[in-house]
Amino acid sequence: MQSEYAQSFEREMACTQAEWLRWLPAAIGESTLHIGPGTASVGIGGGMLHLHWKEAPPRVIALVRLPRLHVSFRFEGLSAEQRLAFMRRFDLHMQRGGG
Repeated sequence: MQSEYAQSFEREMACTQAEWLRWLPAAIGESTLHIGPGTASVGIGGGMLHLHWKEAPPRVIALVRLPRLHVSFRFEGLSAEQRLAFMRRFDLHMQRGGG
C-alpha cells in the first residue's frame, strides 16, 4: 500500500466493468455513491472523488487473458490525510489475490 495519494492519478485494474461495479459499493464504505456510464462520484466528508473508467483490451500472457479497466481518480476538497484514509480502505477492498 502507498503512504500517500496525489489529488489525481490513474490505475489499471485487472477486472471487468461488471466486477468493478460489484466491488465499488463495499470499497467506498459509508461514503455516498452516484454512478453514471463510465463514471462515479463518491462523497467523502466535505469532498468528492470523481472516478472515470473505460475497458481496455485484455492483457494476454501465453494462454492467460486478464481483463483490464483503466480508471482515473480525481479527489476534490480532501486533505492528504483524508485521501490516504479513504484509499487505504478502498485498496484493501479492491485487493484480489490467489494462492
